[in-house]
Amino acid sequence: MQHPADHSPLGKSSEYVSVYSPDLLFPIPRANKWAELGLEAGSLPYHGVDVWNCYELSWLTPSGKPVVAIGEFVIPADSPNIIESKSFKLYLNSLNQSPFADAQALSEVLVRDLSVVAGAPVGVRVRRLDEVATEGVQILPGICIDELDIAVSDYSHPRPELLRCDTARIVEETLYSHLLKSNCPVTGQPDWGTLVVDYRGPALEPASLLSYVASFRQHQDFHEQCVERIFLDLQRLLQPEKLTVYARYVRRGGLDINPYRSLQQAALDNRRLVRQ
Repeated sequence: MQHPADHSPLGKSSEYVSVYSPDLLFPIPRANKWAELGLEAGSLPYHGVDVWNCYELSWLTPSGKPVVAIGEFVIPADSPNIIESKSFKLYLNSLNQSPFADAQALSEVLVRDLSVVAGAPVGVRVRRLDEVATEGVQILPGICIDELDIAVSDYSHPRPELLRCDTARIVEETLYSHLLKSNCPVTGQPDWGTLVVDYRGPALEPASLLSYVASFRQHQDFHEQCVERIFLDLQRLLQPEKLTVYARYVRRGGLDINPYRSLQQAALDNRRLVRQ
C-alpha cells in the first residue's frame, strides 16, 4: 500500500527553487493515521499543536538586501493535514530570493499559504536572532529516566504491553527521556527526539516507560503520529486526571518539529533543547 507521502518530494531529488513558490507545499491527510489509531476528526481525545521552528529563514528587502530570521509555526493538531517536511523546507527556500516589504508582510504570506495547506489557521512568528538568543536553552522539568538499567531485545514496533503502573499510588510528576528514536516512513532515515510525559494518575513505572520508548527505535512513522500513539497508550494505561505528552525532535534541514498532545490546554515552552 502506498504511503500518503509517496507523491511528495520526500526521498526524491528536488530542484532548488529560490523564487517564491507556494505550490511546493505538500499536504498529508491526518485521517488515515487517525483511523489506524482509532481516532476520528471532531472527537479527538486531546488538545494539541505541532510547533515547527525554522533556523534557515531568509528573504530580501525591497532594495535587495538579504535578511535572516528564525520562523516559528504552530499547526493545530486537529488540522486536516500535516505539511510534509521536505516540501515545507523547499517552500521556505523559495523565499530566499524573493523581496518582501518587511517581516510583517512575510508573516502574512506565510500564514495564508500554510493555513491553506494545513486546512486550519496556522500561527506564525518571524523572530529576530537576538530575541531568540536571549531565551537560551531549555532545561526540562522533572526526572530524566535515561540512566535506568533496562534490557531491550525488540525494536521493531512500539510495545505498549511493556508499560506498567502502580494503581495504588497516585502521583503528579514529569518524566522525560532523550532516547526517543523512530524512522521516516518513506526514506527510512532516523528521527531523533526527546520525549516528555507530564501526568497526574497511577504511578508510571519509569523503567517500563524507558523500555517502551526504546521499542520505537525501528518504528516508521512521522513525528506527530509517534506522539499521538504514545499519548493514547499512556491514556489507556493510566486513565489519568491530567496528561501531556510532547516530543522535541532534532532539526533536519533547518527545521525541527515539536508535537504536543494534552488532555488540557497546555502552556507551551518553545525554547530549544541542547540537541536542537
